[in-house]
Amino acid sequence: MFTGIIESLSKIIKIEKSGTNLNISFKSNLTSQFSIDQSLSHNGICLTIVKIKDEIYTVNAIKETILKSNIGSWAVGDEVNIERAIKIGDRLDGHMVQGHVDQVGVCVERFTQKGSWIFTFEYKIEKNITVEKGSISVNGVSLTVVNSKKNRFSVAIIPYTFNQTCFKNIKKHDFVNLEFDIIGKYIKKIMLSKNI
Repeated sequence: MFTGIIESLSKIIKIEKSGTNLNISFKSNLTSQFSIDQSLSHNGICLTIVKIKDEIYTVNAIKETILKSNIGSWAVGDEVNIERAIKIGDRLDGHMVQGHVDQVGVCVERFTQKGSWIFTFEYKIEKNITVEKGSISVNGVSLTVVNSKKNRFSVAIIPYTFNQTCFKNIKKHDFVNLEFDIIGKYIKKIMLSKNI
């Protein structure tokens, strides 16, 4: 379980195929604090550390993860948002983020607005929804929806978040990982089961 409050950026230094899986190695200033078997959120994807050597750590992504997220488009040199799992008793500064990507969205608009940035994302209509002032995780970042439409939503990014996460690298037409609010997903499932 994560909060969507990004701790740092990790840089991809190696990607290797292993059957239908991917082994991805990262360099991070936090590597010395990691351990093998630890779960980390990488752009919103919960991945397990399988190897550590000096400043480099490696994670493994299975076929299901590759199909449900944008991980297959990652390249050597890319930076991704990382966050360690929360500890029981810690403050929950963002919202409940599981690290399980629901679907991929695409950036359809990006513009500055008096010191902040507005990003608009579009997604295929499945069972997921957004609501005004509700929570959404975009590439692992906990955000508040500022404009909710049928299959798109916007978020406002403050300068700190823009500069400390990979939002600064997101351009129009880029794909992002979306995790919709878990409470909203439960409510929608209950309503669908009762035909409401």
